[in-house]
Amino acid sequence: MSTSLENALSRRSVDTAALVAEDPVHRNGRFLMFRLAYVMAWFFTVTPTLMAMLWALERLKLPGRRTLFPLYYRALTRLLRVRIHVAGAPSQGRPTLILSNHVSWLDILVLSSICPISFVAKKEVAGWPIVGPTARLQHTVFVDRTRRHQTAEVNAEIAARLAEGDPVVLFAEGTSNDGNRVLGFHSALVGAVAKVDAEHEVLLQPVSIAYTRTQGLPMGRQHRPLTAWYGEMDFVPHFKEFVRRGAVDVIVTFAEPVAYGVGSNRKRLTETIEAEVRKLTAAALRDRPLVVPKPV
Repeated sequence: MSTSLENALSRRSVDTAALVAEDPVHRNGRFLMFRLAYVMAWFFTVTPTLMAMLWALERLKLPGRRTLFPLYYRALTRLLRVRIHVAGAPSQGRPTLILSNHVSWLDILVLSSICPISFVAKKEVAGWPIVGPTARLQHTVFVDRTRRHQTAEVNAEIAARLAEGDPVVLFAEGTSNDGNRVLGFHSALVGAVAKVDAEHEVLLQPVSIAYTRTQGLPMGRQHRPLTAWYGEMDFVPHFKEFVRRGAVDVIVTFAEPVAYGVGSNRKRLTETIEAEVRKLTAAALRDRPLVVPKPV
């Protein structure tokens, strides 16, 4: 009797283990843990290597930074299953300040994968492990939002970056949002273009970022928090959920640049660019982009 009972319990234990193994929740849990481990292992292995290479190139004044950064971000976005579709093209050959809407931490990865680029970012980013040093090597301009009287200093630094030749991205809304709309653009830092050497004609280029699909299906308003990172959202839970559900499509539209010259009205130009970005974003979110995008 005792032996029969033990056998029955043993069989039940095996059956229960088999059910657990076949349970989609447990399978998804294992898959998430594997993907997270793989992504983090890649990031913490490749990124320090990249940083060391870039540091050496900077010290020795050798070329290569403009090539390495886009390659790195293309590999990272593919690892995160982000499919990037580009409409239009970034301006080349002249100092260009890009004015873009801002949806997520993904925006930086997406834009950096398209071309060599620098950013204007909040001061706190400089202190983030690995991300901060990488941002410095990418010639990011850090802004302390609590010290508005430093606008002139920040503008001078942005102007110096523009004069170096790489486009500089300003997320002109001043914050990220839910991805369903475009907030009002701030014009204070746009004044940086007036400080660039008068010999260079400076361009302002509107850029729209729109996350449109997940798992190949249209992304409705209620699903955009999968990619949108805004408000008081914590990064780690958002990142984990994105890695789990991932596979998103994003349309990046580069509109025609606008020349900023002597006598240009900074506020009026910013309002015009805001309207253009809002129009392009709305069209992309309706899955009717105004310019046919190409995958990269």
